[in-house]
Amino acid sequence: MEWFDQYFFFLAKALTVLVVVVFIVLVIAASKGRSKRSEGTLSVVRVNDRFSRMAERLEEVVLSKGALKAQAKQRKQQAKKKAKATDDDAKGRLYVLNFDGDIKASALEHLRHEVTAVLGLARPQDEILVRLESGGGMVHAYGLAASQLVRIRDAGIPLTIAVDKVAASGGYMMACIADRILVAPFAMLGSIGVVAQLPNFNRLLKKHDVDFEMLTAGEYKRTLTVFGENNDKAREKFQEDLENIHQLFKRFVSRYRPSLDIEAVATGEVWFGTEALDHKLADEVKTSDQYLSERVSEADVFELNYEQRKRLQDRLSGGMAKAADKLLLTWVSRLNNQRFW
Repeated sequence: MEWFDQYFFFLAKALTVLVVVVFIVLVIAASKGRSKRSEGTLSVVRVNDRFSRMAERLEEVVLSKGALKAQAKQRKQQAKKKAKATDDDAKGRLYVLNFDGDIKASALEHLRHEVTAVLGLARPQDEILVRLESGGGMVHAYGLAASQLVRIRDAGIPLTIAVDKVAASGGYMMACIADRILVAPFAMLGSIGVVAQLPNFNRLLKKHDVDFEMLTAGEYKRTLTVFGENNDKAREKFQEDLENIHQLFKRFVSRYRPSLDIEAVATGEVWFGTEALDHKLADEVKTSDQYLSERVSEADVFELNYEQRKRLQDRLSGGMAKAADKLLLTWVSRLNNQRFW
């Protein structure tokens, strides 16, 4: 028994030392990682090959052996004929980018690198397709995201934007830059407006005898506040600022879609698919999948994805945030009896 106790204490000491050593190594590695900014990587997938692999896999299951051999022979003949008839320099390319925007337009960090990469190679006969999904967000963030797409227009490269679900507010600010906007039948477009909201806890603080002090230099350094006592003058200035942003928004949209009746659509309303087409917010009702299926037969299609390597703590915190968002969305849908319209 005494031997067992001694062994147990020895094992505990050894494990403690091991944990301390591992902790020190992790701290050193983390500090080195912080000192060196991680460089992202650009992955490129040829969509034509992806479509071919899916078609071949389906043929293997569906077709008989004889039909499968005949199909493979026909495909080889078509490939040879296409290779002889097509000049690679003259053949157009379609570059596909994806933008899934949150309130901070976080996908901007990927988009800016992808646009830079494409513009280094794209030619006037090529095309860039951006599959855009965003309900909008911060003005300055989406303003910069839209500027990345303006770079494409300024370079003279045809730009198509496909909206399968939603491009509203800041999302539509980005979409309107395109030479052509494709919209799915029930995708939402519009919301050309500005909104700001904040709670005010001033009465609660007064109720509990809590004073709040805020010092500013400049008459309008702060207008409406969360803890201070707001007045009509501050509200008027805040509303004036919102109206100014709205005017900038309308001028921006009108610049790239001059055929729009901007006063009719800049009401903050949202329109679905065919309605958006009727209001000239979009140019064609078509999903991105349908468009890609059409284009792979006539162009080389490449999908780009820029990824920046995340630190372990960032991956953990990001995973926790996504789990919290999913849980919140689940409970909201239950409270609303699962009505999404």
